[in-house]
Amino acid sequence: MVDLDLLPDYVELPDSDPSGRADFGSIDFERLPNTRDLGGLHGADGLRVRPGMLLRSGLLGIASEADLVRLRDEYRLALVVDFRNDVELSEQPDPMRELPDARYVHADIITERVQGITQEAASRERARSGGKLEWRQMMAIFYPHLLLEEDGVAGYRSFFRALLACEDGAALWHCSVGRDRCGMGSMLVECALGVDEAEIEADYLATNLFAPLQLTIDAPAARTSLAAVREALAREWGGVMGYITGALGVTDGEIRDLRRRYLA
Repeated sequence: MVDLDLLPDYVELPDSDPSGRADFGSIDFERLPNTRDLGGLHGADGLRVRPGMLLRSGLLGIASEADLVRLRDEYRLALVVDFRNDVELSEQPDPMRELPDARYVHADIITERVQGITQEAASRERARSGGKLEWRQMMAIFYPHLLLEEDGVAGYRSFFRALLACEDGAALWHCSVGRDRCGMGSMLVECALGVDEAEIEADYLATNLFAPLQLTIDAPAARTSLAAVREALAREWGGVMGYITGALGVTDGEIRDLRRRYLA
């Protein structure tokens, strides 16, 4: 966890974890600071998400050898879904040779209309040149496009199809920081499993506690971004579940399958 005294006042933090999890599910990897387990979140029918099955993360390419051994042997990692774009992949590819039993799925969801939130070198430089207020406003405008643009729908649909096909072992999804693209993927999975809005919001904001400090200072997760997504999906699809079943084509039966697999 980052030193809270180093975080500026504009960085929003979750008040607490309504699920009662320790450290918001953070896993004590050596070099993967924002890799967290969804296990313990409250889901549908009074059940909780099974631990060690659904992992959200930032860059995998910075993992230590010990981190990769844990993912392979302790978590039996079976699926890696990468939300980054082609430039990010070329700059920092995933270490899939060290995870031979894991299927790799590239689900790029970025269109030209939402450039600037990616973490390739050029985008990082653009972000540094803008103020924090401007970034917060831009994210509130562009977050809905992550899900509603054609590439976003296709990418998150591929994510769910891969998750539904992962019948044994853990699934991990990531972008570069584990905040925006990964955060929206996490929100969708959590909603599909019946996690309520308070726990989804706390899990989203917890990125500000665990992501690398400078990346949080430059562009923290914000409640306004999550609220903008909820409003847009309510307007276009009747809500987040309407988006999952309508835009992404996940059936009611597949929702039940996910809940049977990941809730206990």
